[in-house]
Amino acid sequence: MLRDASESIVECRETIKEFTSAGNTARVLRGVDFSAPAGKLTMLVGPSGCGKTTLLSIIAGLLTPTSGRVELFGQDLAKLSDSARTQLRRKHIGFIFQQYNLVPSLSVIENAAVPLVAAGHSDAAAQNVARPILDALGMSTHAKRLPALLSGGQQQRVAIARALVHKPRLIVCDEPTAALDADSGQTVMRLLRDIALRPDCAVVVVTHDSRIYHFADRIAHMEDGLIQNVEEQTRAA
Repeated sequence: MLRDASESIVECRETIKEFTSAGNTARVLRGVDFSAPAGKLTMLVGPSGCGKTTLLSIIAGLLTPTSGRVELFGQDLAKLSDSARTQLRRKHIGFIFQQYNLVPSLSVIENAAVPLVAAGHSDAAAQNVARPILDALGMSTHAKRLPALLSGGQQQRVAIARALVHKPRLIVCDEPTAALDADSGQTVMRLLRDIALRPDCAVVVVTHDSRIYHFADRIAHMEDGLIQNVEEQTRAA
């Protein structure tokens, strides 16, 4: 049972991740301590190759750390079965990654509704929930189009709608504004920021886009597989 995450949605302690290939081992995370408080938007920033995306994948339960402790919603991920971790991701985590992973044969609104349909909602009910989110992202006029007819930025906005439609308690984002123009990027971040205002939800954003730093409550600076410092700041209005 999930505890009420009144303090932190994510807790990582002494988290190490190693990858082995052809007999060589590379330590990508070198004992990371990281937290994502509830009701906050936390950004992970740092140079390419410093371990940001690896840490994000561990937080989301997609990768298993080599050692260390990772808790989501008060639960130690290492103590959960594979099926329990899958259910946790499906119900409580929204993913916004650089690869959009839209279903080519489904329309925009059908793609956005996928998490709710997978959870047992009817197509009509799921699409009714997805429609206002698409509207907020400026995609309602494209609701019946297939992904192949969309630009990269438009596909990214559909992926964002899909990540938000089931009201997850944790949203993890890998460069969510990379394919967007300045105005669209600001729109997306305002939507993510408003979600982070929920007291039981956290947003973690990996980004190189300095144009959106002002949306963060906290900025964790990462380098060489470690969090070097965490900067608290006043969020943009």
